Amino acid sequence: MATTALSHHQGHLELSRFVRFLLLLCCSPAVASGFSTMAPNQSALPRWFQHEISVTAPSRGCHLITKEIVTGPIQEDIKQVKMGMCNLFIQHTSASLTINENADPDVRRDMEVALNKLVPASWCRDGTFVHTMEGDDDMPGHVKTSLMGPSVNIPIRNGRLALGTWQGIYLNEHRNQGGWGGGHTRNIVVTIQGQSA
Repeated sequence: MATTALSHHQGHLELSRFVRFLLLLCCSPAVASGFSTMAPNQSALPRWFQHEISVTAPSRGCHLITKEIVTGPIQEDIKQVKMGMCNLFIQHTSASLTINENADPDVRRDMEVALNKLVPASWCRDGTFVHTMEGDDDMPGHVKTSLMGPSVNIPIRNGRLALGTWQGIYLNEHRNQGGWGGGHTRNIVVTIQGQSA
């Protein structure tokens, strides 16, 4: 699991110089000189963290993975952010991410049924799809991935993901061939950024 923390102190100083230059162009010298004396608040500087995790589910369908995301080093980095954003991005073309109900497992089952009705596997056999060499679940999986999306953004508030009471993070696995059963490993890049707590 790779982790990266980026410092933005130098970037903040360059931004301060640029803003002072703009103030000199359009404001009085007193306003511009007053800005130049403002010291950057170290605790308010933006923080950036990045992780990559691998998640494997037992079958095709929609799987709740909130606990796999909010654990270990990722959880520790989220705790350091008072106000910010967490982006999750899945690096695959036949799996997707979304946020939906975390309580009743029937919702996840019904989501899979609905996706299969929206993009039926029969389209691989009736001439609708041309890209069919990788199996009946492949091209429908690509379409479902584009419908659901490869990423989600979740606000961070006071060191926690600001998910609603009934919201959870779903990994939607759209294939049952090519490894599921033995298990596709799906890589998710987690990027955390915001103001320090």
